[in-house]
Amino acid sequence: MKRFIIYLFIGFFLLGCNQTTKNTKISGVVFGTSYTIIYNSRDNYQKQFDSLFYVVNKSMSTYQVDSDISKLNRNEITSIDNHFKRVLEKSFEIYNETNGAFDPTIGAVVNAWSFGPEGTISELDSLKIDSLMHSVGLNKVKRVHKNIIKPKETFIDFNAIAKGYGVDVIGEFLESKNVNNYLVEIGGEIRAKGENLDKQSMWTVGVEEPHFDGSQSILKAIKLKDAAMATSGTYRKFKIDSNGNRYSHIIDTKTGYPSKTNLLSISVIAQDCMTADAYATAFKTMGIEKVKTFLATHPELKVFLIFENEKQAFETLSLNQFPE
Repeated sequence: MKRFIIYLFIGFFLLGCNQTTKNTKISGVVFGTSYTIIYNSRDNYQKQFDSLFYVVNKSMSTYQVDSDISKLNRNEITSIDNHFKRVLEKSFEIYNETNGAFDPTIGAVVNAWSFGPEGTISELDSLKIDSLMHSVGLNKVKRVHKNIIKPKETFIDFNAIAKGYGVDVIGEFLESKNVNNYLVEIGGEIRAKGENLDKQSMWTVGVEEPHFDGSQSILKAIKLKDAAMATSGTYRKFKIDSNGNRYSHIIDTKTGYPSKTNLLSISVIAQDCMTADAYATAFKTMGIEKVKTFLATHPELKVFLIFENEKQAFETLSLNQFPE
């Protein structure tokens, strides 16, 4: 869904093409997007990666009717696995930290606005939105061991955090195999560990410049080591009303309406990718001033904002020492 960061690698060769190459590169498609994994080992872990992707999808994909989260949303089951538990606990944490700006229970409203996998409502109006908002609020969801207690109408959607979690799962697997130099990228969400030994340098990644026409170019390249980065933006998936106002696919959890803001792209660096992923979404609904205030007490998060000024020209803002 989100493809706002493009990793940059120049002049490396695939294992088998060059016998001196230290890195293995594996690419494919998962979670409705592409992925690339580069790691310092000659072992091929493609089967293990596929197995991990399958398990995460089976747990948390709202696009799969037989996934645990889909069954939970239909009130067919209450039990969850450890993957779901980890993502839910992180969601509770960031929901509380952001005063509800990050809220996975906004899923039914996302669907109603036709930004989700199902449940689009024709002739959506304020009464219908108000009705849906009664089921919104992660504080309405409780976990007792591996069982979930929630209102029948509450729809949980981890799409704003699960991709980042998938990145972490792959990184943790590689570390379990004593692979300490790797880069995992899924749909623009990134986790980097150690160095790119083929290049004898830190991993280089790029922040994409916003283009509403679908074209791609790099605005900013940075070095990333032992950290994760995720980006949320509005310039690929949005709606335009009759007055020409542009609204993002990210729904304001307080109002139930798509966010209208001059923020175009938010890149967040954190210790792990699911944290970066969730905060990038939350900051989209908070706006620049609230983000600046929030980050004053969260030095562990580094943030890069791209926004439109009053003249509709791009401006950028680096916060908490985001790498130059």
